[in-house]
Order: sequence, then structure tokens, then C-alpha cells
Amino acid sequence: MVGRVVTLDARIHAVVGAFELDMQLAVAAGELVAVLGPNGAGKTSLLRALAGLLSLSAGRVTLDGVVLEDPAEGIRVPTERRPVGLVFQDYLLFPHLSVLENVAFGLRARGMARSAAIDEARRWLERVGLAAEGDRKPPSLSGGQAQRVALARVLALNPALLLLDEPMAALDASTRVEFRRDLRHHLESFRGVRLLVTHDPVEAMAMADRLVVIEQGRVLQSGTPADVTQHPRSRYVADLVGVNLFRGRASQNVITLANGGSLTAAGAGDGDVFAVVHPRTVALYRTRPDGTPRNVWEGRAVDLDFEGDRVRVRVSGLPSIVAEVTPAAVRELGLDRGDQVWVAVKATEVNVYPA
Repeated sequence: MVGRVVTLDARIHAVVGAFELDMQLAVAAGELVAVLGPNGAGKTSLLRALAGLLSLSAGRVTLDGVVLEDPAEGIRVPTERRPVGLVFQDYLLFPHLSVLENVAFGLRARGMARSAAIDEARRWLERVGLAAEGDRKPPSLSGGQAQRVALARVLALNPALLLLDEPMAALDASTRVEFRRDLRHHLESFRGVRLLVTHDPVEAMAMADRLVVIEQGRVLQSGTPADVTQHPRSRYVADLVGVNLFRGRASQNVITLANGGSLTAAGAGDGDVFAVVHPRTVALYRTRPDGTPRNVWEGRAVDLDFEGDRVRVRVSGLPSIVAEVTPAAVRELGLDRGDQVWVAVKATEVNVYPA
């Protein structure tokens, strides 16, 4: 594929039982896109649809200028004829074949002579650092080694579209860091379209050029990691990056919140908006604070989560909010679950953008 400019343009409508996948996705040449979303959002269904394992009820999938599927036109290229490589979350290595034979399997299935397929498989095992493991069987491998074999088996086929379904989900923390570095290296040299599905925001932001956030089978937000994290548009994304997200209607710098309460924000403007408040900018008091903070309200501390040198305090009220304070501040306040507290947020600490 050297010199080729490969792009993906997909409009997908598919139904799996009561679940409906309805979304549009475009990936430019050289772009690595990470698809994020909660469990049941449709991430794996998206990959299955692109690979041809899930039929479309409507839409169109075009890869490298070739239509792979278009129900309206009666076009559906079968899975085995699509130039698509899919690395499954559970690897799906053949336990009775050696590592070398596993990597050679796809090449043999596409008609390559056994000797040539074995030689190519050896080259790929060397590239992923497993040259000495060719005679072993998959059950004897570590999780990281098995993942490398699965990746080599797919990359050996030189696909135009590489789909990675939670490639590090089964790895332990130390192995995951090492494999992420190696995977990024291999993906940088891959010339086709790259699509990574993950639930791990650290993994996505460390590797991807663009994030696509899906929920309930639909694209909710798409953009660079910086844009998505700075301007979350859903509770899921806000929770991923650890900020408070509110939605409401602004008028003369006062935002009337959809779930009750209000916030004053500098330069909020008018119309439907999102408002983000970082937990570290939320101040807590046992009595109503003196001075002139623009946002002050009473609430109840419902949970205290100790995370290293910070404590995340969930406060119910109008609105409910999460504050992040030091353990020393918790001690000074004498704060415990169920206590009444006063919340204060400066108007200049409320980040507002159009909904």
C-alpha cells in the first residue's frame, strides 16, 4: 500500500435486536481515530458492521474509493473479501497451531504458498519482538505476547482498514503501558485507515488524532482530544475527564440549569449552553461564606472519595456538584458524609460554550 491514500467514509444504519446503530464516520488518510463510549454504546457493533460481520439495513461504506456495502444498490462485499483486518478483544488465536502458523494462517487462506507464508510470518514475528516464540502454542503465551501475535497476524495481511477492538483490555497495567508504546510504533508505519475502539480515555488520548464519542448507537461528539476534553457535551465525557458539566439556558450571564438551580458565569451570553466547572475551583464551607462570590448555595456532602492527595466530595443540592479538596481541608472542615455544607464557585471559573 506504499503511496496509496486510503480513506473511509461510512454511513451506517444497523439493527441488533432492540439496539439501533445509526451514525456517520469519516476517517482521513493518516488519521488515527479512537472510538469511545460506555458499555453498550455500540462500539463493537460499529467494527462488526465495517468488517461485514453485521449487515447494514441502510447506509453506505466506502473504503479506498470502493463501495463495500450499500443495501439500496444491492452491494455487499462478504467479510472474507474485504481488505479489512480486525484485532479482537480476546485475540481468537488458534490454540492447536503454533504462533508461527497462527500468523501465517490468513496468508495461506488468501492463497499464498506455505513456504512464502511462513517466511512472511517469521518477518512479522521479528517486527513485533517474538522471533524466538514461533514454535510455542498460544495457551503458553502471556497476555502481551498473545496480543502481539494477534496484531502480527492481521498486519501481515496488509489490510486497507485496521480495526482494533479494545486491544489492551485484557492486559495488566504494566504490560499495557509497554504494549501501548509498541502499538503506537506499529500504527505509525501502517499506511491504511486506523480505527481504535477503547473505553480507556488515557489510551485514547495518548494514541489518537481524533476522538469519536458514541452513546446509544449515535455519535455524540467528535474532535481532537484537547477539544473533546475541554468542551465535553455529555455526562459520559465529563466523567471521563473529571469535570462538572451542566446544561441550561443563559440570559444576561445567568444560566438557568435544566436539572434545577442556576449559575452566574462571566460572558455567558444568551441561549442554550453547556457550563463546565472544574472540581478544584469549587470551594466548600461549613457556614455561608463572607465576601461576594457570585455562586453560593447550600448542599449536603453525600460521598467522600480519597484519591491520593485529593478528596472528591460529591455534594447534592441545586445544583449537585463535585468538589476536589485536600485531606487537610476535609479535616479542618470536620467534614463527613451527610454533613450540610455551603458551596461557592466564582463566576470567572465557569467555562461556558454553546450547546
